[in-house]
Amino acid sequence: MAQHEIETQWMGKMQFNSLVNGHTIVMDAPERVGGEDHGPIPKPFVLTALSGCTGMDVISILRKANKEVHEMNIKVVGELSKHPPIEYVSIHVVYEFTGDESSKDFVLHAVNDSQEKYCGVSHMLRKALPVTWEINYNGKQLFNNKATLLLAES
Repeated sequence: MAQHEIETQWMGKMQFNSLVNGHTIVMDAPERVGGEDHGPIPKPFVLTALSGCTGMDVISILRKANKEVHEMNIKVVGELSKHPPIEYVSIHVVYEFTGDESSKDFVLHAVNDSQEKYCGVSHMLRKALPVTWEINYNGKQLFNNKATLLLAES
């Protein structure tokens, strides 16, 4: 069975360095809690992993369809619980694209395929909490399942 493995070393105070595929990732805490703020706190890396996973899927799907976009930006918002343990209780992904109108339908298809079929990070997270997404293309919203999920939960 395939696996991923990382190594993490305590560097003093609140700093930890992780070696991921030969790349050093620095994590630290703010000074107010004993760190030196040499890197981000660990929890947002979950959001980073999600954005990278789905972003790579979408670009790969678009390339296979010979479709291009001019820009693609992804914002991931994790809503935190109010009481310890502080954890994400929901995640919302916002995809922003600019491109030719002829690519719009392919973008919608690529994002939905990433979220529903390919992105292992999203699939894994949805087992624990709601992950919703919206797609904006040339400044206009094409899709948003957050409102649908909120209605279903009511």
